Amino acid sequence: GQRTYFEQQRELLLSEIATNMENVLQNINRLNRSLEGVIAVGNEFSQVEGLWSTFEGVMTKPEETPKDEPAD
Repeated sequence: GQRTYFEQQRELLLSEIATNMENVLQNINRLNRSLEGVIAVGNEFSQVEGLWSTFEGVMTKPEETPKDEPAD
C-alpha cells in the first residue's frame, strides 16, 4: 500500500537519526582513543614529575640554624 506523507517523513527522519547516532558513536570512540593516548603520555612523565618534586622539596627546605644560639 501507499505510505502517507507522515510515514515517509518519519522514515526519512529515523534514517537520518540512525546515521547521526552512528557518527556520534564513531566520534566518541575517536575521542576515547585520543584520551587514552593523552593518559599514556601523562603516565610516561610520572617518574620525571616525582624526581622534580623531590628536587623541589630539597631545594625549598629551610636551612637548619640553631635558634638558641645568639647570632654574632
